[in-house]
Amino acid sequence: MEREPSAPLPPKRDISLVSWVNSQGFSKPIQFFDRKFGLFEVMKNTALTHSRPPPILPAGGPFALADSDSYCRWRDAKLAGYPARAEDLIVEVRNPAGLSAAEEAEIRRLCRVANMAIYAGREPDPLNRELPRRLGERFGLVHLDSNPLSDADGITSLQVVADKGAKGYIPYTDRRLLWHTDGYYNPPEKRIRSFILHCARPAAEGGENALLDPEIVYILLREADPAYIRALMAPDAMTIPANADEAVQVRGAQSGPVFAVDEHGNLHMRYTARTRSIVWKDDVATQAARRFLENLLDSDSPYIFRHRLQANEGIIANNVLHNRSAFRDAVETGRARLLYRARYYDRIAGTGLHEAA
Repeated sequence: MEREPSAPLPPKRDISLVSWVNSQGFSKPIQFFDRKFGLFEVMKNTALTHSRPPPILPAGGPFALADSDSYCRWRDAKLAGYPARAEDLIVEVRNPAGLSAAEEAEIRRLCRVANMAIYAGREPDPLNRELPRRLGERFGLVHLDSNPLSDADGITSLQVVADKGAKGYIPYTDRRLLWHTDGYYNPPEKRIRSFILHCARPAAEGGENALLDPEIVYILLREADPAYIRALMAPDAMTIPANADEAVQVRGAQSGPVFAVDEHGNLHMRYTARTRSIVWKDDVATQAARRFLENLLDSDSPYIFRHRLQANEGIIANNVLHNRSAFRDAVETGRARLLYRARYYDRIAGTGLHEAA
């Protein structure tokens, strides 16, 4: 499989990306880049269900397999000073709905570096459901993804709801929620680029989130074998079958790539660890990439951050990979988990690839 040159990677907890990948048994030592993969064209014979043309693999920039120099520069800059633990993502704020200029700047800096930040509010107003909307506006997030399961204002109340859970909507149960990016079933014109998860009430026990930056995933995959990236950028890499649930709008089958580059040059990831209601492209390259990704998500990678949100804390992110552990509510004592989720078609302002710091 093809390889590309790699400058020494900055260590993280004394573990470089290359040594960590090799220690997991994912790859052979990195060797060289086969220049024949510098030519890209639209993938043909695909079964896309939306009206937009199939994605084109990028011909230049850090996410183009042909442009190794741009990739290495971007990778080294990305990893320089990357957060080492979940605590490094936390920004203490007085009031999440009314950030100071310094608080806003620090949250934006973290989102530029790691595509996510965790805010911890001090003022006791966690049940204010307007908070996610007001916070989002500070970061240029205005186009909410209103969907049949969201509330009338476009914000979704994530809590145990028996009838929704009975229909298979796991976010509305107390069961664990597997790794995913939000809106992986959406068509390209409704791509979820960011989200805010605000904790109004934590559960009595459990409900921890794990978080992983898609750009780090891209680096790990590309360092292991660039063929993984090529496979996961195919427009038919992952298909979500149609949803014909009579309680929600009918959604046709959605085929698309796992990794895509948007019109501004930013990387977008579309993924779910579900094994039901998902069809992966059945070829050797895609299945190998899928196994690598599953092994990474099941590992103890130092790039996976874990945090249990408390009241008036929240996550603001450029749609990073995340999951949730199972939890237990104690309704009789008022400890029933309630989170407000806002999902946006916008990327957090000031965090784009070509936006100045």
